[in-house]
Amino acid sequence: MTVRIGVITFPGSLDDRDAQRAIRVAGAEPVALWHGSHDLDGVDALVLPGGFSYGDYLRAGAIAALAPIMADVKDAAAAGVPVLGICNGFQMLVEAHLLPGGLIRNAHQQFIRRDQKLRVENASTAWTSGFEAGQEIVVPLKNADGGYIADAETLARIEGEGLVAFRYAGINPNGSLNDIAGLTNERGNVVGLMPHPEHAVEPGFGPDTSEAMRSGVDGLAFFRSAIAAVVGVAA
Repeated sequence: MTVRIGVITFPGSLDDRDAQRAIRVAGAEPVALWHGSHDLDGVDALVLPGGFSYGDYLRAGAIAALAPIMADVKDAAAAGVPVLGICNGFQMLVEAHLLPGGLIRNAHQQFIRRDQKLRVENASTAWTSGFEAGQEIVVPLKNADGGYIADAETLARIEGEGLVAFRYAGINPNGSLNDIAGLTNERGNVVGLMPHPEHAVEPGFGPDTSEAMRSGVDGLAFFRSAIAAVVGVAA
């Protein structure tokens, strides 16, 4: 079975081609989708990539969340299709109310780019089954509006229901509440995170590790987890 994973391009998307390549490296077929369409082309999973959709005017991800294709993304998510939002894609997911809370300007008011250590909090989602709970991974982070916020009631529900998918480890780079770097929905098919797993899938191009420079490939498990979820086997 060839798993087909769609990557939606919005005006201002920067990492759509990177996501497509990561999908190909992981062993699936990437399918380019367009924000103005209502056609998901029968894909098995979806990725909302990073970038600055619509220039991040209004709020990051807010305009893109109203794009025509997002109605179809919501329907697909409700049907159980795996959906991953990366950085700007995470912002779209919260603006579209597919994930709770919101994302605001980094606490230090500056764009940040670093190789970021994360702790896996929930390894039972369609995008994280290839990890173990408590495992620490490293993937690149690059954002200006990555501060996760939620009201006290929402934050308590997120924590109580195990909806935190990833936390920042070692350092909180943007002031996110409870060190939250990524979330999942209750069903486990929708996941969003600020760091960029698609930039950690090939030796020679990923984060530095103790073994070699640029050898980190922790991002591969995201896409292989989704492939496994679609075909119904363990990652």
